[in-house]
Amino acid sequence: MSVLERVQQAAETLTPSERQLVKQLIANPRDIALATASELASRVGVHEATASRLARKLGYPSYSGFRNAIQQEFIVKTDPAVRVRNTLDQTTSGDLLADLIGREIEALTALPRYVDMARLSEAARVLLDARRIFVFARGNAEALGVQVERRLRRMGLQVFALRGDARDSAEQVLAMEKGDALIGCVFRRQPKLYAPLLDHVRAVGAKSIIIAGSIGPSLAPKSDHLLFAPRSGSQEGFQTLTVPMAIANALVLAMAAEDKRGALEKLETLGQLIAAFEG
Repeated sequence: MSVLERVQQAAETLTPSERQLVKQLIANPRDIALATASELASRVGVHEATASRLARKLGYPSYSGFRNAIQQEFIVKTDPAVRVRNTLDQTTSGDLLADLIGREIEALTALPRYVDMARLSEAARVLLDARRIFVFARGNAEALGVQVERRLRRMGLQVFALRGDARDSAEQVLAMEKGDALIGCVFRRQPKLYAPLLDHVRAVGAKSIIIAGSIGPSLAPKSDHLLFAPRSGSQEGFQTLTVPMAIANALVLAMAAEDKRGALEKLETLGQLIAAFEG
């Protein structure tokens, strides 16, 4: 079982301090793989014992075993990304655009390590089988939520965006039932509405899919399907939507591949409607 799979299994038992360590791990795996428990704890601002406790909670006998697993999972498997970054670093000194492109390339290169076609296909089937789809996004994730909502609607699916405050959201999910699905976008921190919303989804027997950044494995409660990958840059710095948008687009394409005929028919009908409406 991979480190990330262990984190996902233990997500609902992690303390806030342990979740901060997990976010640091996902965002900067190569740095963490070379750090001691003391160095990791110092970087995040928690007690050294927290790092050792997290390692044991994930099933490792010691922090050393945890770090070895991280090295095997991230350093050995990410040599191409390291080479790309090193090459760009040597040629883009002082060029902000080139540096941004370099970080995006690195993040996108690493994406298949976190999200594979099997996971995309499973999530795609959930959305295609859903009677209705509810879209949830807050803060800087709202831009992606709007894109997801529109892409799904263009496929002829019944899509409802959860907007407004807590009261508005409660009213909007009141009609959610078994057979429905929720797709959410979560990045920098877990939204206040996330936990009660996921609890409700589970209570009514609906399915949940979350597109997330580094915070993904530490979200609680867990979603039925988690599609996450680190965004470019550090958690404390400027980050773009390039990686999560790539996940969302890949999910839509996976849906089209699962139901190619139906997807194309809907898009053709949409084109005809647009032509007729625009005169």
